Amino acid sequence: MPFFDTLKAARADDWQAYTHHAFVEQLGAGTLPKAAFQTYLVQDYLFLIQFARAHALAVYKSTSLEDMRAAAAGVSAILDVEMDLHVRLCADWGLSRSDLEHSVEAPQTIAYTRFVLEAGQAGDILDLMVALSPCMLGYAEIGNYLLTQFGRTDGTLAPDHPYAAWINEYSGQDYQDVAQATAATLEKHANELLTKARRPRLEKLFGQATRLEADFWQMGLSAD
Repeated sequence: MPFFDTLKAARADDWQAYTHHAFVEQLGAGTLPKAAFQTYLVQDYLFLIQFARAHALAVYKSTSLEDMRAAAAGVSAILDVEMDLHVRLCADWGLSRSDLEHSVEAPQTIAYTRFVLEAGQAGDILDLMVALSPCMLGYAEIGNYLLTQFGRTDGTLAPDHPYAAWINEYSGQDYQDVAQATAATLEKHANELLTKARRPRLEKLFGQATRLEADFWQMGLSAD
């Protein structure tokens, strides 16, 4: 079984609570209140700034050029794809890039991003990749789930779905490719660095990061 799948199995309840959170289900159904999504999106923009730093830390922690390039691709995906999506969506509400960048980080945003950065600074590349994986790989899984669960028989969302752009972004091939590359990199580092003694600590790290993801959804939902 791939290492990422063993992490999910070890923290199955946490993973279920994250990937099928009420925020996610309402987003897929198109019933998520606009205020909840807007709050989430603004905070996620600030979140991505810190996650870009975490991926840059992965470049530093890498021990080969191949791994450095893989980490750099993650930085590019955040700065050049995900953040631009947030800017486009928020522009519809009259929020500029400057508005987003000068918003105040919520406690949940601070808690999650600093947790990941601390995990990477204190540990090695495997610790960092495990802390990053619920976000990078979880969003790909959620995007696929939402498109399958709430899409039409032709595999597309209804034209009037209010959150089609978000779902299409994370279910789309470009993001799925990034997620697959991330999974492959995680597997490579696990093959090189994982020991029996380390596994419980890494499973705990994964569970903590996954719960922080669920808290992030709840932050948006509670804003309504």
